[in-house]
Formats: sequence, structure tokens, C-alpha cells
Amino acid sequence: MLKHALFLTLIITLFGSSASAQTSLKSTLPIEAHASLANASQMNLSPNGNKVAFVQNGKGTLFLVVFDLTTGKKRFITKTDNLSVTLNWFDWLNNDVLLMGISSTASERGIRYKVSRLLKFDLRTDDEAKNVIRIGRKSHNSQFQDNVISMLSNDPEHVLLSIDLDTPNKPSVYKLNVLTGKRKRLERPKKHIDGWIADRQGKVRIMRQIDDTFVTYSLKDLKTNKWKKLFEYEVFSANKVTLLGFDKNPNILYFKAIHKDKDALFKMDVTDPEQTRELVYHDENYDVDGSLVYSEVTNEVVGFSHSGFDDLIKYWDEDLDKLQRSINKAIPDSTNVIIDTDVTGQVYILYTTSNDHPGAYLLGDRNKSSLEYIISKYPLIEGELYNGKNNVEYIARDKTKIEGYLTFPADYLKGKAYPAIILPHGGPMARDYAGFDYWSEFFSHHGYLVFQPNFRGSSGYGFSFESAAIGGWGEAMQDDLQDAASWLVAQGYTKKDKMCIAGGSYGGYASLMALVKHPDTFQCAASFAGVADLNFIYYQARNFTNKDIVRKQIGTDRDQLEQVSPINFAEKFTKPVLLIHGSKDSVVSVRHSREMAEELEDANKDVKYIELEDGSHYLVYQPYRVKTLQEMLVFFNKHLM
Repeated sequence: MLKHALFLTLIITLFGSSASAQTSLKSTLPIEAHASLANASQMNLSPNGNKVAFVQNGKGTLFLVVFDLTTGKKRFITKTDNLSVTLNWFDWLNNDVLLMGISSTASERGIRYKVSRLLKFDLRTDDEAKNVIRIGRKSHNSQFQDNVISMLSNDPEHVLLSIDLDTPNKPSVYKLNVLTGKRKRLERPKKHIDGWIADRQGKVRIMRQIDDTFVTYSLKDLKTNKWKKLFEYEVFSANKVTLLGFDKNPNILYFKAIHKDKDALFKMDVTDPEQTRELVYHDENYDVDGSLVYSEVTNEVVGFSHSGFDDLIKYWDEDLDKLQRSINKAIPDSTNVIIDTDVTGQVYILYTTSNDHPGAYLLGDRNKSSLEYIISKYPLIEGELYNGKNNVEYIARDKTKIEGYLTFPADYLKGKAYPAIILPHGGPMARDYAGFDYWSEFFSHHGYLVFQPNFRGSSGYGFSFESAAIGGWGEAMQDDLQDAASWLVAQGYTKKDKMCIAGGSYGGYASLMALVKHPDTFQCAASFAGVADLNFIYYQARNFTNKDIVRKQIGTDRDQLEQVSPINFAEKFTKPVLLIHGSKDSVVSVRHSREMAEELEDANKDVKYIELEDGSHYLVYQPYRVKTLQEMLVFFNKHLM
């Protein structure tokens, strides 16, 4: 079993100074403590457990690092600052070769879009990462080149790759030799093809087709090689399914489907002519929102993840469940998640968080019954300097229950009112969770009470709740933010004239729209990469293959879209606005903020616009993250403090 003495040593290493020594440091951390990218992320063990690869932050430059656990040597594989190129993912092809997916932003006729590439690095021979895909004269130069659908765990050289080299926007499947670049086509493109899924044996079994807004999943019969329809549904409908993957048994398929208004986990035998569904797990309060967990030893499904679980993963494998219980005993009052193991299952990476630290990585060895500290994600934000989130509920005007997360300022005293920031998430079909969030931590550290409501349209709370986002921009989910503000005042957390609203993407839209629809509630609004003109999104969608889905999501009534677009109501703005946007945003065009700023300036409104040169939709370039939070802090201090 795990050694308790080692854990005591670990705590000292993790958190260093005592709580009493840290108390005097409250609200004194530099902006970079919260605004910097994670100190370390994406821990990944080699198959034999002798090496660990991870991303390490060096003052804004991200290094892909391989640490040899047997020799203690560290090797830097590649680096990026996330401005021109972003490292999206990496995985071990074998014990010596890393496979990587990178992305960048391209532009054509004024339309910005993302492109991705597949790289490899051989620790035995390479000095730099190299492109894997070779584009021939007769091949289409595919936009996305890193969609690996199977790592072929028993094959140390090949992967299965879904890529549209034959026909633009219609992917085929190739068996790709990563070391040589040679490939063999296994599946040709089909009509309306959107993607492919392989089973655990590396055989292509599922194809996904989308015709406008109608989705079809088809299954390949292993005996006849013929395709038959498995699932059909209209997007955003109650009949939707989300395929999670096959078990080791290639006839057992796991998927999510709606059960009593919530996404639940199901499995089925695909050879069953009746297609009988077996309910595996249903949470009456939340959608099951995780993924399958596979054993590196047996290749079987051994559990699944769900944010509603204390440790995020429920194991039905007795051995792993026993290991989880042992870890929890050694590290109590924490959320402990095994994120990777070697092929023997004896060496593993553990990620742990608690109420007094935002996360750290540990190396476990079951043969030695040991846990060793590797690195913290945010080493400066620990102990009493970590505020954390509190789960709360409030009732909207129509009696709908809304859940959210409240982060108190570091010097919080019960009964005292504080300046507050309401922070709606992006999406809008997404949600906030209880874990570390650099936005809420940053503003709370600097004296603000931060509220993150999971307003209607958010995912996780059932089909009916989430459906409010379909064509519902500016309506009930906007009112939920107003009701959140009223609740904060009623609870005594803040005062009516001490609230601002801020967010990114949809959250930026909601912040701007709040000053249009509820002009007396907030003293200011800050929008990062926010939507301002829904009709422009409707129009721009014509340039992309998913235009019908985008239009269905935001709504197709152009007059209604005009009425819920902040850009058309500059004259109604009575409070200051801060707009920040990256010039190379491929998700929400920078045109939204540029033109919103122009409209406000023409109407002689109080607006400040900052454009981040070459910045993307996500604050993954550290200097821009620092600048954005710094500008927002100055903005809020001016209008709330």
C-alpha cells in the first residue's frame, strides 16, 4: 500500500511555507501568478513506464519535455509560444517515438480558419520534430492532418489516420507508417462523410455522415464488409447519441443517449438485430459528461469518468478500484485522478487537487508502494493563496433552478458586501466546473467576488435545460444572468451599484447584451473575443461545411438575430465597455469587436478597444493573457473600487 510518511514529505514539498507565513501575502501576488499558462500540463507515460513526456512553461515558452525516469535526464523535444503554432496533443507511438498534433491559423479571401499538421520525433535519431504527412501532386492538401483515430497499440510503427487527401472535406482512412511516411488507404470517402471510428483491434467500424443537419452513424459488418445504419438523428434533438468507443470485445459499443432528460451511459451489442440498449449509468441531476477509461494491460473498458464523481472516475475493475481507495487514504480530502499508466499498470501518473491547491502531478509505482511528487501546475497559488470555488444555487424569475460557482475574495468576511464580477462562460452550450479557473482566481485574489452561473443553455443539466441555447441568444439565458445579479444583492454579497460583467466568446456577447437588455444592473462590461453581430455569424457560416448546424444553433430568423445583436444598439449603452480581441481569431472574427467599437465611438460612448496582433480566440499566448487580465483589472478597479 501507499506510504503515509511519503505523503507527509510530499505536502511539505508541494506547499512549502506554512499557512501563517502565507497569510500576510494575500492579494500581493504578481499578475503573472494567475495569468501565466500552467507550469506543467499533459503528462504522458511511455508504454514501458521509463519516460514521461509533458509540456513545461518557461516564462511563456512552452517546451515539450521528455524526462527519463531511469537516468534522471531531461530532453527538450520542441517549443512554441502559442502565437503562430499551438501544440494540441501528443502521444507515444512506442517507447522512443512521440507523435504530435499542431495547429495554426490560415487565411483565404479574408476568412480565417484553423489548419493542423502531424509531426513525429524519434528520440533515437531526430534533432527536431518532422512532418509525417507527405502531400503528393495528386493529393488534396488537407486542412486537418492530425486526426488519428487509432494509435494501434500493438503496432509500434503505424496509426490509423482520417484525412481528406482524396476529396476535399471528405476524409478517407489510411494506415500510416509514422517512421517512413508511407500510407495505405483502408476506406474511401463516402457521400456526406464526416468522420470514422475504429475498434480496439484497429479496424474501422463506424462512419459518421452529416447531411445538412441530419446525422447518420453506420456500422461495418466484419464478415461482409457492408455498412448498415446504426443511429440516425437530427442535430440538437432528443434522439442524439454520442459514441464513446468499443470495448475489447469488438461487438460491444458504448455511447451516451438521453434518458429521463439527462445524457446517460449505455452499451449495446452491435450484432443484436433489435439493437437493444443496456443502461450502464444514469445521474438524475446531471448529464454524464466524461469518457471511457481503458486498461493499458487488458485493453478492456474498466470504468468511465464523470464530473459528478468525487474522484471523476468510477472503476468497475476491482484492482483499479482498490488502488483508487488506497490513494484516497494516503491523500485524503483531495480529488485524485489516475491519468495514465504504463502497459503493466504498475507505474502511473496521478493528478491531485484539493481546497488548498489547484493541482499537482505525482508519479506512482505500485511495485514500490510509492508516490513521488513531480510538479505543480500553478506553484504560486497554493495554501491560503488559493481561494477555490463554492457551489451555489439560485432561482430564476420563472422558478428554474440555476447552479453556479461563487469565488470569494481572499479577505472575505461573512456579512460584508464586496464589488462583484459576474463571469458567464463561453459556448454557450458549455459549462463551468468546480475546478481551478484562472479568471475567477485572478479577480478574487484582487478583491472581487466572482460569480459564474451555469445559465440556461449550459451543458450538463439535461436536454431541456441545454436546448434553451438553440435560437435563444439574448432571451432566457440572458435573463438568468440578470437574476444572478439580483440574487447576489439579495444575499448581501454585493451592492446594486458594485457589479460588472465580463466574459469571453459567448460570455463576451452576454456581457455586451447585458448593457443593452439590463442597462441599470451593471456598472461596466468587458468582452474578450465576444460576438457582437449574430447576422454576421449567419452570413459567414456559408464559408464552412457546418453552416446549417451553425445557423440552426443561433437561429434562422434574421430579424430576430438583429434584435439580439449588441452591435445594433450602441445608442442604448450607458456604461463603460472594454473590448479585447485577437486579430487572427478563427472562431469569432475580430470584425465583431472592431465594428462594435466603431459603433460605440460614433455614438460617443465610453469604450476602449484593444486588438491583440496575431492573437487567437483563446488566450494561449502568455503575454496576451497577462495583458488581458491586467487591462480588465484596471478597468474594474476604475469602475467598481
